[in-house]
Amino acid sequence: MKAVILAMLDYCDAISSGELLNPGKPKRRVLGVDIDIREHNRKAIEAHPMSNRIDMIEGSSIAADVVNQVRGYAKNYNCILVSLDSNHTFEHVLEELKAYAPLVSLGSYCVVFDTVVENMPKENAGDRPWGPGDNPKIAVLEYLKSHPEFKIDKLIQNKLLITVAPDGYLKRIM
Repeated sequence: MKAVILAMLDYCDAISSGELLNPGKPKRRVLGVDIDIREHNRKAIEAHPMSNRIDMIEGSSIAADVVNQVRGYAKNYNCILVSLDSNHTFEHVLEELKAYAPLVSLGSYCVVFDTVVENMPKENAGDRPWGPGDNPKIAVLEYLKSHPEFKIDKLIQNKLLITVAPDGYLKRIM
């Protein structure tokens, strides 16, 4: 879905600037990072009509080599939005925020998913290592203590009927 939205933005830019749109050379891209890109998922992504807008890196999102690959990739773009949705422990999400939030462009967002875990009963976490007190929302709150360049944008979550990311829409304001 993200690739479709980016295609629409490319199309809108082409219309407003009078440029010819070359669908084979998109200006906007999606970079996905996953610790395990299963073969059937990779094949499905590569077979998708928007696959020329999607790049993938396999590895831990907090591994130094992966972080460096992402930073190198990001150097080619002026407008960056980051979505974090992997291991939901406090420690992991805080490391992701430290690695990737600085890449977010002014006025754009770092969206941290599953902050709702903080408000759920402990038993809902099952055998997962995260739960109330150890989750993305706690990492967001900790990160924001020393990063005034971001603020929680409650406007987005208040427009939604339901969200898994309450207090997880971090807007870069400086």
